[in-house]
Amino acid sequence: MQDWLNGQPLTPGLQRDRGLAYGDGLFETIAVRRGQPRLLERHLQRLATGCQRLRIPCDLAQVGAEIQAYAALLGEGVAKLLLTRGDGLRGYAPPAEPEVRRLLLASPAPAYPAAHAAEGIALFPCTTRLASQPLLAGLKHLNRLEQVLARGEWTTTEYAEGLMLDQDGRPIEGVFSNLFLVREGRLLTPALDHCGVAGVMRGLLMDLAAQEGMQTAVMPLSLDALFQADEVFLCNSQYGIWPVRRYAAANWSVGPVTRKLQGSINEILE
Repeated sequence: MQDWLNGQPLTPGLQRDRGLAYGDGLFETIAVRRGQPRLLERHLQRLATGCQRLRIPCDLAQVGAEIQAYAALLGEGVAKLLLTRGDGLRGYAPPAEPEVRRLLLASPAPAYPAAHAAEGIALFPCTTRLASQPLLAGLKHLNRLEQVLARGEWTTTEYAEGLMLDQDGRPIEGVFSNLFLVREGRLLTPALDHCGVAGVMRGLLMDLAAQEGMQTAVMPLSLDALFQADEVFLCNSQYGIWPVRRYAAANWSVGPVTRKLQGSINEILE
């Protein structure tokens, strides 16, 4: 019996892919500038961690070479890698010898307003909570329904991002960004032991801050800690750093630590 799509017979393709059926896979969204994939080694490191934890075999050298070649053809934009366990039979049990599937998809570079980085953004208070699952915490896996629900909570341009909390009401991350606070000169970011995505820009920023002698800490943070912060900003591998100027009733100015880190990131990425 032939499979159907939208009421019509479907030619063989991705219909048995476990990434489509179960979200059984990982992805990386890589900025490409002048034919080069930015932060490629960090993307591959996170992919390796995900493959190890999900027990998906992966030849990282092959994946890296494919991304390099794809980026050279793309020139400018975004290269999205989807890596799945490949085809499987009906049922959750993974195949004993999976034939891993790698998809590379191109899109234009996102055109974010310059004011987001220069003046800061307003952050929407999402009611969708992140579920606790330590086995998946930190990974950029294909199950993104929490983020889909959260992003659907606002439609106005007043908010550029939304803040997501965990089941205990602790701030974890933006819908597509990582969160940082500055308190008395210390750079703080939420622990991602139970949920959240360990962004490549997050890792780069922590390394840069340590190199510049700044005290850094990865720890559970409360909403009170957020409201008491001297500076708040978000980061992402596509846009760099966005200062946060407003969340709920709290307001912040763009502070010196945020500006310094913006400058350091811009030097690396240019």
